[in-house]
Amino acid sequence: MKPYIVIASIHPLLNLNRKELVNNSVKLIIIDEGEQSIRNENDKILKDIEKSYYGPVERKNWFKERFGQSYEKYASVIPERAHAETSFGFLVAYEEDADFVIELDDDVFINEGFIDEHKNNLFEETGETVYSKSKWYNTIDLLILNDSSLRYFPRGHPYSPETRIEDYIWINKGGKCVLNMGHWLGDPDFDALTILYHSGMNGKCEIKSMGIKKKKVIVEKGVFFAICSMNTSFIPKIVPAFYQLYMNYMGIDRFDDIWSGIFLKRIADHLGDNVCIGKPLAFHNKRPRNTFNDLKKELNGMILNEWIWKAIDDDISGKSYSDAYLSLADLLELKIKELNNDFVNFMKMQIRNMRLWVEIIDKIS
Repeated sequence: MKPYIVIASIHPLLNLNRKELVNNSVKLIIIDEGEQSIRNENDKILKDIEKSYYGPVERKNWFKERFGQSYEKYASVIPERAHAETSFGFLVAYEEDADFVIELDDDVFINEGFIDEHKNNLFEETGETVYSKSKWYNTIDLLILNDSSLRYFPRGHPYSPETRIEDYIWINKGGKCVLNMGHWLGDPDFDALTILYHSGMNGKCEIKSMGIKKKKVIVEKGVFFAICSMNTSFIPKIVPAFYQLYMNYMGIDRFDDIWSGIFLKRIADHLGDNVCIGKPLAFHNKRPRNTFNDLKKELNGMILNEWIWKAIDDDISGKSYSDAYLSLADLLELKIKELNNDFVNFMKMQIRNMRLWVEIIDKIS
């Protein structure tokens, strides 16, 4: 099997285990800003590893080669200097027929066995299934934390009380999956509000992950969870429905993976495919950052987050990921009249890009 790793970074990639990449014949798709000195350093760090760099120039040329004079319209779906640039890496992996894709953040450090654990969770008929009448599973419940006195929730989990009821039903049912979200040692994926509450002024707090309780948990049909992209694998057939939404726009950021994941879960449920969480564990050593800046970026998204999952928890159609994604875009277009004008304009931009994304997929398929 040929795995691809998609990573967006402006730093030297010190988080990648070279032996692990070589042993698994990994191809790296590095989404950067074209800084040659950083590329030179990464060439040394990642010697003998197959890789391609895609900065702004390379991405522009990629769209020009495929869309000619119309390239700007399609290139506009990829944001600049934002984490959701990883969408471009998904297009490359899809066009090049990767067997599976791992999306990884550059502050997530991997060990030997990392690739196999992702592969096993995707392709083996293993695991157990969790159902919740609350329609949400809390991914932090799967972690062993250094503080068990409180219950914690990840970035992107709604604050509405009905989504925070622990009423899980466990079913002895495994299966192959189209997406696997790995977890973390070290810093869990908390939102800024949680981090501030626990005295974290530099983007992280004293609550740490020490391990994981289960290797593979399939999240039952009709149940959502907060998909974090920092350590997630998937098979290419979902790429038509896995556009990472356009962020750093109209004051909203840091929800690209959350909402893209919610959309993907709804579509996978509709098509009868499994989505799972669990291993592999990778060490997340979050870079210091201003927590208040993150809070400003997240606040309007937190408001919209309470609406968005309910809006798409409705009937959709389509027998493929592309068709179901277009159906979901149509559903959102019908539902956005419930929002105020600012959120309507924000969602119109996302719906436009979702439809363009499917056109891009059609072109490279």
